Amino acid sequence: MASCSGTSSETSHLQQIMDQRKRKRMLSNRESARRSRQRKQKQLDDLTAQLIQLSNDNGQIVSTVKCTSQLYLNIEAENSILRAQMVELNQRLKSLNDIINHLSPTSFDGGFETGEVGADFGAADHLNGFLMGNPWNLLYVNQSPIMASGDLFI
Repeated sequence: MASCSGTSSETSHLQQIMDQRKRKRMLSNRESARRSRQRKQKQLDDLTAQLIQLSNDNGQIVSTVKCTSQLYLNIEAENSILRAQMVELNQRLKSLNDIINHLSPTSFDGGFETGEVGADFGAADHLNGFLMGNPWNLLYVNQSPIMASGDLFI
């Protein structure tokens, strides 16, 4: 029977060793799980901080795009006004050149571009008489510039 009691003490000793290993493994698993939860929490915190930073950056970019778009629209409206004014001034120049050519086509040689305007004083006197003698021409000469409105092209 001594062998039975010896085996039972061996069994109990083996059981204690296995229980100790089991407790050690459980503690190790708990510690590993705790570290894993800490890593996941750190990753979540990092992603949350990155989300906040990207949201702030996105807000600044949206604001910059809105500002740039508004500036573009303002410049585009101003360009439209300038184009309309250019067309009007070109038409006025053409009309004035047509009047000069009609009054004295030989002395002015095509209008203001040649630099010979007023070379023939007789033609200049004729032009002054034409403008002063007809009240409708005075209205055209004294006409103020027509300004295009920015609201017209928006």
